[in-house]
Amino acid sequence: PVFGGKLASFDATRISARPGKPRAVKVDDATVAVVADTWWRAKAALDALPIVWDEGAGATESSATIAERLKEGLTAQVVHAFRNEGDALKAIEGAAKKIEAVYSTPFLAHATMEPMNCTVKLSADKAEVWVPTQNAEAALAALSEESGLPLAKCEVYRHDLGGGFGRRGGKQDYVRQAVAIAKQFPDIPIKMIWSREEDMAHDFYRPVSQCRLAAGLDEKGKLVGLHLRISGQSINALANPGAIQDGYKDDRQLQGYTDKPGDAQLGYTVPNLLIEYAMRNSHVPVGPWRGVNTSQNGVYMECFIEEVAQAAGADSLEFRHSLMGKHPKHLAVLNAAATMAGWGKPLPAGVHRGIAQFMGYGSYSAAVAEVSVSGDGKLKVHRMVLALNCGHAVNPQQIEAQVEGSVAYGLSAGFYGECTVRNGRMVESNFHDYQILKLAEMPKVETVIVPSYDFWGGVGEPTICVVNPAVMNAVFAATGKPVRSLPLKNLKLV
Repeated sequence: PVFGGKLASFDATRISARPGKPRAVKVDDATVAVVADTWWRAKAALDALPIVWDEGAGATESSATIAERLKEGLTAQVVHAFRNEGDALKAIEGAAKKIEAVYSTPFLAHATMEPMNCTVKLSADKAEVWVPTQNAEAALAALSEESGLPLAKCEVYRHDLGGGFGRRGGKQDYVRQAVAIAKQFPDIPIKMIWSREEDMAHDFYRPVSQCRLAAGLDEKGKLVGLHLRISGQSINALANPGAIQDGYKDDRQLQGYTDKPGDAQLGYTVPNLLIEYAMRNSHVPVGPWRGVNTSQNGVYMECFIEEVAQAAGADSLEFRHSLMGKHPKHLAVLNAAATMAGWGKPLPAGVHRGIAQFMGYGSYSAAVAEVSVSGDGKLKVHRMVLALNCGHAVNPQQIEAQVEGSVAYGLSAGFYGECTVRNGRMVESNFHDYQILKLAEMPKVETVIVPSYDFWGGVGEPTICVVNPAVMNAVFAATGKPVRSLPLKNLKLV
């Protein structure tokens, strides 16, 4: 139950007489499984199995201790300077107007509709798995390594995912578990299925992070300096334990902020710019989640740019225009979303707009959200217009479907998504306390494809990075108060 803990002991004799001939087996140093003739009988026996855990040092961790570690990183002296152009600190200090803010985003689970599962059959000279995986090659490698058989004697049958979002990608922990169990039952197909509670408690979560931002405006409302520092966990550090150290230069966590054209370029030019990263890892395992770091970095940049625009007394769209002269593709997508949404045109009483643009996975994205906030603080997202330039647009309907999916998945996270830690373990265990967006909450979604036919970009992951910042900026317009943390369920909007 606690990441980094170990299995001390279990009493298999206590369940041996139960229906289904259940048998308890050790999987690894932190895992025990029960095998029976049906899944339900196995689960019931596992629930009744006396297990003693050595919870380890992680048992003292909580959301509060992790947040305090992140907060320290926001002011630490030793950090990774990702971009340092001009003298941002001096420019901000000497500016006519200074804007500061701290943002935060939580751990998120993938919460796929189909929990982790894998079926394995092992014999002396053949190993087979039937598995929903985003990476069949990685599943094949895991099968070979765990079974001890060469690749030539291993076979992977990949079927539909039941949801992936990064969880079924590089980390094939569920494949390794199933193979380790099947090794103890040669020539018998073993179907391993995690319960929803196990799935929620043992994910590779989207990293938690905090972000401190500062900006300076001159007398005319022009942005003269911008400083951004993220303090958070590193996906790469988990994959490469030898690199786990504060200050480690992990550019991946700053996805979307590079000045290099290609995968994830920042769409703004600021004369004095400083972007930093403070690595602050916890015992909680982290990994890719749809959009990976753009889903957080888009929130930080676009919501703060909105704060700066408001401080300058400028229109949200026009202020962004002033920073985008050297970024024509970003600008074209932003304008396409604004035009389709009718930016600047009157809205029904009580409805307000928010706008955002960002880049990731080789594609340019923008969004406009139309929202209302009732007198008792209830938020309603009425409409979202999203624009995407993925270079070559091969199948417009598939692009629209992916954009609509990113809105549903993104708003689920923005409204409700949060994995909290208490006594070293995850608190949220099922959809009663890890809610997802309901049909009645889904807004109308309009997709504008802006193909430039000169590159091949992504479609499944890019647009999620602009969903929540557009909504948060619309809430800012509706309430006059910037939204600086997610999920929205934790905030009093009025």
